[in-house]
Amino acid sequence: MADIEPDYGKAGRNLPAAIAVGISLLAIVIASLFIDPALFALLAALIMVLAARELNKAIVVGLSQRMILLLQVCAPVIVLAASQGGPEWLLGAYVASLITVLIVRLLDGQEAYVHHVTRSIFILTYAPLLTGFAVLLSVQPDGAWKVLAFVLFTAASDLGGYISGALFGKHPMAPKISPKKSWEGFIGSIILVTVVGYLIWNQIFDQPGWEGIVVGLILMLGATVGDLIESMIKRDLGIKDMSTLLPGHGGVMDRLDSLVINAFLAWVLFGIFL
Repeated sequence: MADIEPDYGKAGRNLPAAIAVGISLLAIVIASLFIDPALFALLAALIMVLAARELNKAIVVGLSQRMILLLQVCAPVIVLAASQGGPEWLLGAYVASLITVLIVRLLDGQEAYVHHVTRSIFILTYAPLLTGFAVLLSVQPDGAWKVLAFVLFTAASDLGGYISGALFGKHPMAPKISPKKSWEGFIGSIILVTVVGYLIWNQIFDQPGWEGIVVGLILMLGATVGDLIESMIKRDLGIKDMSTLLPGHGGVMDRLDSLVINAFLAWVLFGIFL
């Protein structure tokens, strides 16, 4: 008899577990940022190994062990390159990884070559390349505060959407993609991100609060789109979560879905406004 999944209501997840795991992860990230940016880069690299394993298992069918190992090597290398040489090294490591995938996959023969190569490239783009922009932020002046700021923007979007959606959610935003995401939750995200954006920009960066509101609203849209992208991927694959590694959250990419998109957006926006 199949196990019956608990009903967590509108939240769709185990809230106490999600809060405990979320706070723990945030504490680890903050500690690594303010101790040493190199430590944050190493943490990001480790997370990318887990993300590559997770995405490979969910997305690619029949990949050889050598290719699985290759992805788990390339993913952290891309992130660490960003910490050592900036945008040029990030791009160089990414392109070198794609070429290596194309070459190494030749060893496994013709069958499913395009399937394996394109999905492997997707994995390296979706996880380590986008995460590399968070590492680029971390090595800038006030880098720890910048990374923390974009994480707080994203968390405010998620939290505002969750609270408002759980309390008032009646009108689905994208029922065919993510049935639990509502327009009421979207409004809640706007409200909380507006407040958080003003405070972060004014109190942390000593800049006009309206700029923080603009940046926050753009990152809120990025977080929403990132969440919908992840939901679409999982719906296409016919799975609920990427894995069960993180209680209350699912897998690594279930937690990073909004953050990877916002890492790039934050790198651009902070460069413009700060």
